[in-house]
Amino acid sequence: MTGFVGALVDHTFLQYALLAGLLASIGCGIVGTYVVVTRLGYLAGGIAHTVLGGMGVAYFLDTAPMGGALIAALVAALIIGWVKLRWQQHEDTLIGALWAIGMAVGIIFISRTPGYNIDLMSYLFGNILLVSRQQLWLMAGVDLVIALTVVAFYRQFLAASFDEEFARLRGMHIEFYYLLLLCMLALTVVLLIQVVGLILVIALLTLPAAIAVQYVGSLGRIMILAIALGALFTCAGLGLSYEPDLPAGAMIILVAGISYLLATLSLGLFRQWRIGQRSQT
Repeated sequence: MTGFVGALVDHTFLQYALLAGLLASIGCGIVGTYVVVTRLGYLAGGIAHTVLGGMGVAYFLDTAPMGGALIAALVAALIIGWVKLRWQQHEDTLIGALWAIGMAVGIIFISRTPGYNIDLMSYLFGNILLVSRQQLWLMAGVDLVIALTVVAFYRQFLAASFDEEFARLRGMHIEFYYLLLLCMLALTVVLLIQVVGLILVIALLTLPAAIAVQYVGSLGRIMILAIALGALFTCAGLGLSYEPDLPAGAMIILVAGISYLLATLSLGLFRQWRIGQRSQT
């Protein structure tokens, strides 16, 4: 870790990587909280893998792959949301179908594009060390959009997440806020592609919030703690991966996963101890 701190002062790419991790933590902490409390993890996985189709088409047309990823993510989110609202029993099947179609379309188009391999691997598994200044500004802009949207519709999202029937009785347009939430999820997925890649995106999106929800009760506090945990995991993952020259994205997820297991296990043991103390008294 000391070597990483020293290198951080001298190397711009490490500074960009650290900033990218912190910016990704903001979007993950906010949207990941809704993903955890409303149990949208599988849906997020479907959106993440559908993104590969948009990126493959963008590569084939020689346009920006992130633009294709954003379009594919938003289209997938709206399709899944519309089906859930109309035919909820078919939601899981649709997510699985879009998941498979997106991966297949992406692989087909990328296979027809010469010289795709290096870039494809970076988007599948992430390469936070290659983040550019332009991408940092893009991530900051996405974070700002997400944060302003949550501030503007915090009470509506709260009602839609925890008491949908009551919100409907109050005349709230649940469908609009649900689709808006899915669009925010799509933006966050695209935000994370460069950091940890499509394969690992779900872990960073859900694990910090899953830890936070075990220790704090209110939605706002869960978001704040999830953002802090996400920042801690990305910083620790970068530091631990530097000297052994390990993949930074995979190390970030490893730190997050171990932290989740330890937090859950320690909380479970503490609750058992409290129950034992009460039974003795």
